[in-house]
Amino acid sequence: EAAAEAEATPELSYREQLDFLNPIAQPLASRKLTRKLYKCIRKAAKHKQLRRGVKEVQKFINKGEKGITVLAGDTLPIDVYCHIPIMCEDRSLPYAYVPSKSDLGTAAGSKRPTCVIMIKPHEDYQETYDECLEEVSALPLPL
Repeated sequence: EAAAEAEATPELSYREQLDFLNPIAQPLASRKLTRKLYKCIRKAAKHKQLRRGVKEVQKFINKGEKGITVLAGDTLPIDVYCHIPIMCEDRSLPYAYVPSKSDLGTAAGSKRPTCVIMIKPHEDYQETYDECLEEVSALPLPL
């Protein structure tokens, strides 16, 4: 019961998490979209439709897999994953940053923080996925 409660309330609020963002965290998901993305990630984790971690996500982007890429905005050093958005742009895959890697890890159902996740589409949560896809695609790309 306590674990479910802890999952519902992150340690820091969205506004507090914004203080820890790195310089490349653009486009950043709004508070509302961040919640939707976490919800979608939780559903995807249930159906094992996630790619988690730089190495895995990179491998499947190269193989041409489609999905929404969600990156953590508080990852340092940025060198570990700064090539992922460029790969996404080259293949016109949607991507967005969320403020916290620990919340991203929790949403994916692991105790470890994670800096990048790819959500694959699946018919069981298609509605949530499409909603997220639409909003992430509408975000302005950094110049």
